[in-house]
Amino acid sequence: MEAQQPASPERHAPHREHVAESRGPVEPDDAGRRVRPLVRTAAGAAHADARGDDDREAVREQLQVDAPHRRAGNGARRVHPGRRLVARAWADRRRYRHLLEAIALVGLLAGCGGGGSGTPTITVGAARSYSVSGFTPSQPVQAGTPTRVSFTILQPDGKPLTQYRHGAGPHNGVHLIIVRRDLATLIHHHPPVGPNGLVTDTITFPEPGPYRVVIDVYPKTSGPVPNFQEFASIRVAGAYRPQALPPLQTTQTVDGYHVVLHGKPHLRAIQPAFLDFTVTSPSGEPAQFQTWYGALAHAIFFRKGTLDYFHTHVCAPGVSGCTSIFGAARVTGTSATPGRLKVGVLVPVPGTWRLFLQCRVSGRVLTIPFTLRVR
Repeated sequence: MEAQQPASPERHAPHREHVAESRGPVEPDDAGRRVRPLVRTAAGAAHADARGDDDREAVREQLQVDAPHRRAGNGARRVHPGRRLVARAWADRRRYRHLLEAIALVGLLAGCGGGGSGTPTITVGAARSYSVSGFTPSQPVQAGTPTRVSFTILQPDGKPLTQYRHGAGPHNGVHLIIVRRDLATLIHHHPPVGPNGLVTDTITFPEPGPYRVVIDVYPKTSGPVPNFQEFASIRVAGAYRPQALPPLQTTQTVDGYHVVLHGKPHLRAIQPAFLDFTVTSPSGEPAQFQTWYGALAHAIFFRKGTLDYFHTHVCAPGVSGCTSIFGAARVTGTSATPGRLKVGVLVPVPGTWRLFLQCRVSGRVLTIPFTLRVR
């Protein structure tokens, strides 16, 4: 490097910032994101809505690695004090000599045994993973009208997945969970799977707007992956008026049933915790919970904005297959007495989350939403 100002007695290596060029602000990556198989019950990370149903809400958070330079008040760039350094051509060659030699060696080794004089190339095949095929509906649907939803899960070899896990507990088959983007509406079904792997269901959407579809799959395999998630989008025609999330309401009444969350939640990401609820009937008696989709209660979590997803269950003591897993953390909700639910919480990241607590009493399914803050 050559200084253009008089040199001081001691030359110091320049900081990287002194020679770096100004970069523009980072643009958000809005490419679709597929959730890869994880050893857990469910967590999603968020995805981009390929059909423009995001309504300008952030789909996922991203670190701004290359921040733009600050500018002075008159719009000019800030000038760094000290000497301005000009790089010579030989300086880079000498600095990266070892790297260039290594690259040349790799090229030489790649050419050995090739039988040709052309430039060696490395071919990387496409990644093989589970995917959704033939998802319908692909066009906007009408609110209040029964709508057929169907799809097939393809295995990494391209064949339809036809074998799903079945047994004790709620972690079986396919969980079809649909949520409106503002977290105002939740639909939770376990649809049947046909012999050819085709999954079909009939759903009535109550309100217009963009909906995210979470397909939580439990394949019957002997590998280390108990389940994974795939995603899709459905648009319900009509004027979409997103609703703001209300603050936490610890006492709610749904269909005449009185639901109370006891204590103030202190929740942290990736740390198992429990919330205690009591549910009483319109007559004031403790609710008698009935098994629904393999559990006495379901706790479905979605994160505001990114729509990250997690799902836990509440089961009677001694019921197997009820534990929810995220990495090394585990949580199991229980209910040992009528009217009382101990709900496990285990979410992957901090933020504002919407908990949809679902249970069946007297033949009807109650859905009680709670807004939670997770640090």
